[in-house]
Parts: sequence; structure tokens; C-alpha cells
Amino acid sequence: MMRAIWNGAVSFGLVNVPVRLYAATTNHDIRFHQVHERDGGRIRQKRTCSVCGEEVQYSEIAKGYETDDGQLIMLDDDDLATLPVASGHEIDVVQFVPSDQIDALLLDKSYYLEPESKAVKPYALLREALRETDRMAVVKVALRQRETLALLRVRDEAIVLQTMLWPDEVREPEFETLRTEVDLRPQEMQMASSLVESLSGEFDSSQFEDDYRQAVSDLIEYKREHGGGRPTPEAAPADEGDDMTDLLTALRRSVEAAGGKAPAEEPATASADEKAEEAPAEEKPKRSRSRTKKTEEAAEGSEEKAEEAPKKSTRSKSSSSKKKSEEDDEATTAKGRRSKSA
Repeated sequence: MMRAIWNGAVSFGLVNVPVRLYAATTNHDIRFHQVHERDGGRIRQKRTCSVCGEEVQYSEIAKGYETDDGQLIMLDDDDLATLPVASGHEIDVVQFVPSDQIDALLLDKSYYLEPESKAVKPYALLREALRETDRMAVVKVALRQRETLALLRVRDEAIVLQTMLWPDEVREPEFETLRTEVDLRPQEMQMASSLVESLSGEFDSSQFEDDYRQAVSDLIEYKREHGGGRPTPEAAPADEGDDMTDLLTALRRSVEAAGGKAPAEEPATASADEKAEEAPAEEKPKRSRSRTKKTEEAAEGSEEKAEEAPKKSTRSKSSSSKKKSEEDDEATTAKGRRSKSA
């Protein structure tokens, strides 16, 4: 479905025709992607600086113009804001000219003009006036914030806006061979004219088609039907990492850049049982030289108490068991005595 890309009005004299603008042409070329032959992955282009070799983000890209004497002129947003920008929505008719005076080399892109519902009559009036007089309207219009030269011409029942190149954008054919004088004999001219007449006819664009594009389509379909295709691979997800990982990486690189030695990284994942099993095998961390002798003695005393604690607990348990056994024997002896007395 065609979508309007611009809306405005055609203005000629005191007549104003509100219109919508649509692209009149489309490109049906078969486009190929650049892929890695081994795995089919898409090839991505990176923006790198030719001086430092670093990849450059869009936010760091500026506009620069290199002069003939080798100077680089940089333009920032403030500089560009001072330029005259055309943002009007009016197609202003400058003059009406004969159709045969328009050089086809000046023609650029084509757009259809559709009238608003209330402007059908003035639209038809302009269309028929152009058709009857066999003329085209030279206009100026602002598209994409830049004023351009264009033509209004009739195609079937629609008015076409045809953008044009500026005169200085058309090159002149400055070829020395074209200045060579050639002697053409009447017989040669007559034979050439006969050949032209034999191949003459009415132009019908529907009689022509793009044979190359059709051949490419047929080739692709043939390979698809005969096992020449494979599933399109999915791009690998980008390893973005979390903020903490990025921070640790940045700190580690900073330490290494400063000539220091970064501490070894701890395992990322380990269960509590694994840590408990590995704990005895780990070496005790070295004490800092700044610790005082008193602190070291206190630490050693704590370690000795920790070693004696299990032994004390074992002795206490044995004493309790022995005492309970003696009480049970006394209770059994007393019971036997009472039974004997009875």
C-alpha cells in the first residue's frame, strides 16, 4: 500500500490545490547480504577511525569537509543551525514551459500528487490545462528540509512531481573524439535511415522486463527446491555483562596498568558444601605486617583454646555418663533389698 510521505499544496496564481505526495517508483532489485561462507552469519560493518583505529559511536561522529588545500573544516550542530532550511509545505509554480524544452538528463525522482477530497476540481483543472497546452510547470518545493527544483507533468489521470537536478550538477561531455570531423556519405545516411524505419514502433513499456532479475529469481528457487538452502543462523547474543563485572574488570585493568598485581579472582559459583570441603585444604592467609605482636599472641591464644575445646567437651561427656551409671546401680541394689525384706 502506498503511503503519503509529504503533504502540502500546489500554488499557481490565486489557485491553491491541497495535495499529498507519494513515491511513484520502487526498486525491485534482488538484494544479497554479505555472509560468512563457513557458517552463514551476517557480516557487520564497524565504524572505525582511520587514525587511532578505534570503533566510533554515532554520538562521536561529526561532519567534516576537506578543502582542496588539505584543510579539514569541522561543522557542529550550532553551525548547521545557521543554514537556511526550507520547511514550507507549498509547491510554488514559477513558470509553464513547453515539454520539448525539458532535457531528460535533468530529471531525478518521481512522485504522484493526490488531491484532497475538497480539491478534486482545481486539481483536474490544472491537469487538463497542462495536457491541453502541452506544457510542464517548473516549481520549487521543500523536501527533506531542502529546497529543490521540480516539474509538474501529467501521466494518465495523475499529476506527477518530478524532481530535477540543478544545472551545475549535470556534467558536460568534454570528449576530444566528439570534435573530430566525420565525412558521412549520402548512401550511408540512407541505409541508416532505412534501418531506423524498419525497427520503428510504438513504445509500450509492458513489452519489456528485467531478464536478469528473473534469472536470479529462478536460480534461487531452483536451489531452494533441490536442497541448496539451509536455516538462517541466529546471531550470537552480545555479551554485555552486568555493571559489577564491568566495574571489577575496569579496576583490574587499572591496577595492571599502574604496574601493580591484581588479586586472583574467586570462583563465580560454588555451593556451601563444596566450600566446606575445600576449607581445610586452603592455606591460611598471610598476616599483615602492620599487625602488632600483642594482636598475634591474642590470635594464637584463641587458636589454642579452640583446639582444647573439643577435648574438654569429651571429658565432660564421659564424667556425666559414669555418674549416671553409678546412680542406676545404687537404685537396683536398693530395690533388691526391699524385695528381700518383703
